[in-house]
Amino acid sequence: MTDDLPDEFEEHMREEPDPQLDPERSPGMHSDIEALEDIEVDRDDVDIGEATPAELAAADTEPVENEDAAELLGRLAEGDHVERRRAALALAEVPTEDAVVVGLARAATGDEDSDVRQFAVEALTGHGGERAAAVAVELLEDPDPWVRAEAVVALDNVDRTAHEADLVETLETDDHHAVKRNAAISLFKIRGAAMADQLLELSRADSERLREWAAHMLGGVDEDRARDRLAELTDDPATVVAQTAERSLAADPRKFRREFGGALENESRLLPGEDRLNRMPDL
Repeated sequence: MTDDLPDEFEEHMREEPDPQLDPERSPGMHSDIEALEDIEVDRDDVDIGEATPAELAAADTEPVENEDAAELLGRLAEGDHVERRRAALALAEVPTEDAVVVGLARAATGDEDSDVRQFAVEALTGHGGERAAAVAVELLEDPDPWVRAEAVVALDNVDRTAHEADLVETLETDDHHAVKRNAAISLFKIRGAAMADQLLELSRADSERLREWAAHMLGGVDEDRARDRLAELTDDPATVVAQTAERSLAADPRKFRREFGGALENESRLLPGEDRLNRMPDL
């Protein structure tokens, strides 16, 4: 039957099937399911949201690329929520002036839409210096976790060392995986291997995203307890955590710390519910 197939196809057919594709692993398998809506998929740290096409396009600033700062500030102050989101992002690219800093700071701390607040503090980071840092510190108490996560990014970009105490408090007290992850990354840039205790604790977090990043940064800790924990994590039920631990075990800790930039090659991997706009703050 396979005589006429190219060699590479025959080789592929002889390969072991991917265990992740095993039908036995499908949600609802071996359950009494009468309809698709009865199937429940459990996933940690996930909130499934809904977004309109207009909202999903809010990150596209092309419609306002020819507008000046005054026009964008007008949209930021008086537009609908989609216009305000787009204006906040576009204001990151205009020349720095007091009106821009004030407008973005006002939106970051006062807009009712959490995405506007998130985009505004992101844009403000490139303009505001100390004002941006002050706004970011205030936003560490924002009710929306993605705003808080972006605030940590702002502090990291403006002056992470000056705000080390804020980052420590955030890591210790915030309960959202994205916020804790960003704080841990920023602190690792400051402290390096001295973060061992915190990373070992995070490696036991319920969130696989936190375990993944803890495993990644433990690659920069040249201690037996770090290697022992990484060896344990190679059996983590989350494949991405296990694979990250394997890579960290093979890393040279000193080289790892010198080259650490706070980004993994699979950082584009989205959890369900994290696919709208810039829901993954990048450090």
